Amino acid sequence: MSDKILRAIARNAGIQISAASTTGIVERAREIHNTTPLATAALGRTLTITSIMGSQLKVEDGSVTVQIKGNGPLGTIVCVGESDGCVRGYLQDPAADLPLRPDGKLNVGGGVGRGYLMVIKDIGLKDPVTGTVALVDGEIAEDLTRYFAESEQIPSACALGVLVDTDCTVKCAGGWLVQLMPGVKDADIDRLEANLAKLEPMTAMLDKGMSLEEIISAVLDGFEVDFLQTEEIGYRCACSREKVERALISLGKTELSKMIAEQEKSEVTCQFCDKIYRFSRDQLQELLTHAAEKK
Repeated sequence: MSDKILRAIARNAGIQISAASTTGIVERAREIHNTTPLATAALGRTLTITSIMGSQLKVEDGSVTVQIKGNGPLGTIVCVGESDGCVRGYLQDPAADLPLRPDGKLNVGGGVGRGYLMVIKDIGLKDPVTGTVALVDGEIAEDLTRYFAESEQIPSACALGVLVDTDCTVKCAGGWLVQLMPGVKDADIDRLEANLAKLEPMTAMLDKGMSLEEIISAVLDGFEVDFLQTEEIGYRCACSREKVERALISLGKTELSKMIAEQEKSEVTCQFCDKIYRFSRDQLQELLTHAAEKK
């Protein structure tokens, strides 16, 4: 079954929700980066929320970058989502690991540590729109909730989950983001909060086969729900040889000259998909010539 995002609203209640199933996306990221279960969970949660946020962009060619920079062993996590919900990402140390928490769950908060979360939105303006907040607990869902409240002034609740199987593959992954729109009534907020208090974890609902429609209905229990569009999503890297060449040219004449002098062949690896781009000394010399012509 393909990954997808489903959007819905609570009719006449000023509440909107997006729910995503991202098992395939997170498994693809695990395969690319060869992550430990801890790293799979952290990267998978970030990929999920980035996909949801990307799908909310109002511009066709927009993108959103979520960067989590903590002082834990996982290091920096970077994910980029497009307006169609497709996403890519990486983390600094995919081999990082920690003992399980006392409750038997992966210690994502300890893996991330303390630091900050930054969201960068490219929505066609002259400069990207950027927001930064301190990490709450490193578990990612609460950190994003704080971001929406402080940087976008949107009261929100978020649940993200990755269930890793005994063979380290991804058994299921997904998340939901519910947000209050202006004018929502106190009684509706109270009802929503009561629903969230009794809600099962996202992975528990996915693991027992609940659909996104059923999950949204559980979050919005007692409301009249209008289901909107469903989008298929996936892991997609936007790298190309042309982009790598531009990046090499941007290094400047001094750095390119150093690479030519020191190496017969050079390799550039994409951080998002691990694809390797190889350049001979002659090819680097052509890029150096091009860089000189641009001066």
